[in-house]
Amino acid sequence: MTKIHQTAGKDQLGSFAPEFAHFNDDILFGENWSNDDISQKTRSIVTISVFIGRGLVDSSLKYHLQTAKKNGVTRKEIAAIITHAAFYAGWPVAWAAFNMAKEVWTEETIEDAKDAYQNSIIFPIGDSNDAYAQYFTGQSYLSQVTNDPFTIHNVTFEPGVINHWHIHHATKGGGQMLIAVGGCGYVQLEGQDPVELKPGDSFFVPANTKHWHGAAPDSWFSHLAFMVPGEGQSNEWLEPVDETFYTNLK
Repeated sequence: MTKIHQTAGKDQLGSFAPEFAHFNDDILFGENWSNDDISQKTRSIVTISVFIGRGLVDSSLKYHLQTAKKNGVTRKEIAAIITHAAFYAGWPVAWAAFNMAKEVWTEETIEDAKDAYQNSIIFPIGDSNDAYAQYFTGQSYLSQVTNDPFTIHNVTFEPGVINHWHIHHATKGGGQMLIAVGGCGYVQLEGQDPVELKPGDSFFVPANTKHWHGAAPDSWFSHLAFMVPGEGQSNEWLEPVDETFYTNLK
């Protein structure tokens, strides 16, 4: 038996309604929810279905949605459950339940989108780009594709994420080559219009040139990036791109 320890009743109603608090904490959760005749995941599904069927879409439903996620209900499953219940409980109630579910399964929704995007491109997305996170407006990822004779990385940006203005300095040679491999993004050299990049497009950023690049406001984006060999090379990170200018890009 999986024992559930619940104190919400005693915490909120212990002094006002101790008997109700006892039934809530010790009987409903302590005994009924802890009974292994059916799984806690199944109990979550039943409970959510009853709440929606009765039109109860307040904070108590959100609590049970959170519990359902902990009990193993996935985003796809909760979407199917609420959709099915909508035909019996009514469309407006389902809309209200979906708004709550989207808040509870936010992280999983992002992961599902990431997985779907990964399946659309050849190169791996890689790990979170933590080392340079301070120079990006949101989540980006980095995967090293090659090592010798020079390093090539696949850089992936979540929708609406770009890096700050920056310069790749070099006293001789240098510069950066970008090759788009997924989604849609932009690159802009200072003083010039932004250039849209889609899979197969390439763009050379000359050394000592202020620029930025990243995803379009509504699209994932990946590009291969590698530095052209040179001398006296270094990177200089500068200010963020103007947010209003960027969000108006089409």
